[in-house]
Amino acid sequence: MARALYFDAFSGVSGDMTVGALLALGAPFDVLRRELAKLGVEGYRVEQSVRSVNGIRAVKFDVVLDSEAPVQTHHHDHGGDPHDHGGAPGTQPRGEATGDHGHVRFAAIRDLLRCSGLESPVRDRAIAIFTKLAIAEGAVHGVPPDDVSFHEVGAIDSIVDIAATAICLQSLDIDEVYVSALPSGSGFVECRHGTMPVPAPATVRLLEGFSVRYGDGVGELVTPTGAAIVAALARPGAPADLRIEGVGYGAGTRVLADRPNLLRLVLGETCAERDTAALVVLEANIDDSNPEIYEHVTDLLFAAGARDVWLQPVVMKKGRPAVVLSILGDAGLKDVLAGIVLRETSSIGVRHYAVDRVEAPRSQHVVDTEFGPIAVKVARAPDGTLNIAPEYEACRRIARERSVALKQVYAAAIAAARHLSLPTSD
Repeated sequence: MARALYFDAFSGVSGDMTVGALLALGAPFDVLRRELAKLGVEGYRVEQSVRSVNGIRAVKFDVVLDSEAPVQTHHHDHGGDPHDHGGAPGTQPRGEATGDHGHVRFAAIRDLLRCSGLESPVRDRAIAIFTKLAIAEGAVHGVPPDDVSFHEVGAIDSIVDIAATAICLQSLDIDEVYVSALPSGSGFVECRHGTMPVPAPATVRLLEGFSVRYGDGVGELVTPTGAAIVAALARPGAPADLRIEGVGYGAGTRVLADRPNLLRLVLGETCAERDTAALVVLEANIDDSNPEIYEHVTDLLFAAGARDVWLQPVVMKKGRPAVVLSILGDAGLKDVLAGIVLRETSSIGVRHYAVDRVEAPRSQHVVDTEFGPIAVKVARAPDGTLNIAPEYEACRRIARERSVALKQVYAAAIAAARHLSLPTSD
């Protein structure tokens, strides 16, 4: 079994609605505030409130800037511009350089997340979501993802919404995420770049491979932040045989004429084991690229949904040393992953072939050790044997802070994980 979350997005999805629905499902608000403090971002506070929308109890999540009313932004609500929200000058990620005229580049936001005190799984999820957003915005505007810029206020709003989503998912111990078909909305929005069609161009890029109901709804129903969360974390379609444990509703700000402005998240366990996965392997032989690019390309591929990425040294014709770049991913992401390779490397062709993979049921946990809490992944082999993998970055950080051997931290995490109360396979 796996703990699954289903986005029943009949009114679309945005960052604040996602966080509100996760809070309604039971993610602790005090834990969320404590973890957000580790970001190192100043000039805001977060609030939650309970609303009744068409008679349905829902949670509204708000990011409130210092000395400002709740900000109505593209990423914070249905409607707006992801790059230009107006607002408070001088309010920006602490210690990070902004671009010209009060804008902050994605590269600075990524560095801020990497250097934050968030747990490794939370940090990785947040970076993956933001990277998706930057790749899509960069493709639309014709700039590299690292150079995509957000207005200071919009950057704070997006950072908090995205980090809060990752924190809440970790607190609810989610293994898998699914999403329904999404309403496209309709009409136009005004933004810094002028009049834009709905759905926004970046949103369309982000939803490649997902089902969209065109012409469904009025106005913007799926924001770029909401689309980035879906693109980075979710599989299209509903989970099979979901045993429902709970449901939470996140409220938007606008009143919609034809439906309640709510995001419904359904939490449960998938009853059928997903032990075999149909995947694709993509490969490219590269003999004329600067080797420094491979870390950047690998980050982009993982952010786009690759299951694994690896490099192998080879010798090609005429004795030329080269590298084989290999990617394992879902078949539906083949074109997206190949596009990254063709855009970011000197390769002019990518080969691919289908593979099957037998997967052991797995779950993520946080265990208490003598060195503090450590995140671990636990997988169960068919014979019941447990494979336990502590999060490397968390263990390395603790080893440095405590001046102890990394292997001691690993051993402590593994020993603690063996005492977890885990469900047996059916």
